[in-house]
Formats: sequence, structure tokens, C-alpha cells
Amino acid sequence: MADLITVEDPDDPRLLDYTDLTDVELRRKREPAEGLFIAEGEKVIRRAKEAGYEMRSMLLSAKWIDVMRDVIDELPAPVYAVSPELAERVTGYHVHRGALASMQRKPLPTAAELLGSARRVVVMESVNDHTNIGAIFRSAAALGMDAVLLSPDCADPLYRRSVKVSMGAVFSVPYARLENWPKGLEQVREAGFTLLALTPDEKARSLDEAAPHTMDRVALMLGAEGGGLSRQALVAADEWVRIPMSHGVDSLNVGAAAAVAVAAGAGVVVAVRRRRTAGAEA
Repeated sequence: MADLITVEDPDDPRLLDYTDLTDVELRRKREPAEGLFIAEGEKVIRRAKEAGYEMRSMLLSAKWIDVMRDVIDELPAPVYAVSPELAERVTGYHVHRGALASMQRKPLPTAAELLGSARRVVVMESVNDHTNIGAIFRSAAALGMDAVLLSPDCADPLYRRSVKVSMGAVFSVPYARLENWPKGLEQVREAGFTLLALTPDEKARSLDEAAPHTMDRVALMLGAEGGGLSRQALVAADEWVRIPMSHGVDSLNVGAAAAVAVAAGAGVVVAVRRRRTAGAEA
């Protein structure tokens, strides 16, 4: 059973894992270096625990102690009970959900380990916005992607904002970093994957025509917001594909584009279109 410890000093060294959570640059460097990440909110904390992440500690305001009682009773990690005001002084923001947990990271698998058993993967290049990372992982989990591969400069999927936006989906989809970019894409191709690069370029074939759901193994490549995939990544792809658009819209937010692309990769878009067609014919 965890120790329930009341803390009244914001400078208490036992709260170090939770300090300055709004300092993005500091936390991006510190958390991977120290092997920790922060889970925020009851659902996310529970999902991290269910995914097998070891808890280092919890930081709770008083009203959340009863809500998290079953988790507290199962854990050997300390639980720090603090006032909302003290939590804000420590973290740098008002902790709306009232519950934070410091979790221990697991060693990342290699790309080769993931590619060996996967059939549908998402590949991200230079996606460094944590909200977009979280949104893409959530779509990948919901629509049955087997893995996510990241270029070396992508944002951390376990950063607090990414975890929160994904609602813990980052714990459900295994991911790895491709150490060499774009050379690492050759490793994906050699594992039997067709590399489809998402781009609004007019020379690209539509997702409908490409029919990624019919391919034995497919890797859907997504680039950063605004710039999209680099020229090197586009050259490395097997085929360019685009999302057909209307009303003069030429592109989508990468999170929205990812949702459409992974739905097509899973056959969801095709299935919906077929049902509509069948209904129209009836």
C-alpha cells in the first residue's frame, strides 16, 4: 500500500518530478534524460498503469484521494496530498484534473522489432507539435494501426501534452524512432512495406485510387504542419497520395489528415462509401 503524505512546502524535494511542468524546453530535455513522464488525469493515469508503466509517485489534491483510492491501495509508490494552490505553485499551472502521476519510462523497441509483426504503420517526419503527436496516436490506436515510427526530430509522444491529447492512446500503439533519416525508410521498405507519402501535390494519386487497405503491408508517411514531408522523404516514398478536397481547401491539419489516412489504410473510408452507395441504390 502506498504511503499517503501531506506536503505543504512547494520546495519539498520529493515533489521534484512535478516542478515547472509548463517549461516545455526544460521538460522535453529533462524527462527522457531522467526516464520519467507525467500522466495527468484519472483516465490517463489508469491507462498508463494498465499498460504496465511503473509509477514513481502521485500528486493529488484532497478531493481526488477517494477517487484514486483503489490505485493508491495497490501501489508501493508514495502519494503526495497537496492543496490546489500548492499544486499550482509546483507545476506552474492550475491542475484542473487534480491528479498527476510520475511514471517510469520503458526502453523503446527498435524499428526492426516493430516491423517484424506489423502490417499497418504510421511514419512521422519532423512532427514536433505535441498536440498533433497526441492526435495522430489517438487516430492510430482507434483505427487499428500496428505501430508508429518517428524521425529523430519528432516530438516526444510521452510529453504531458501529447499523452493528454491522445487520452492515453500513446500507451496502446508501440512506437520506435528511425535513427537515420531518411535512410531509415529503406529499412521499412525492406520489411515489405509500401511507402505512401501524404502530400497535396497535384501529381499525387488520390487515397481512393491507391487503396492502401488492399496492400499487404503499408506505411503511411506524414510530415510536419505547414511544410509537410521533406523533398528527401518524398523521393524515398514508393508513391505519393493525396486526400481529395472540396471548396477550395488545399490541405488539412496534420492531425486531421492522419485520421483520414489511417481510416483509408484500415478500409474504414471505403466501407462507409460502400454503405452510402448501397443506400442510394436501394
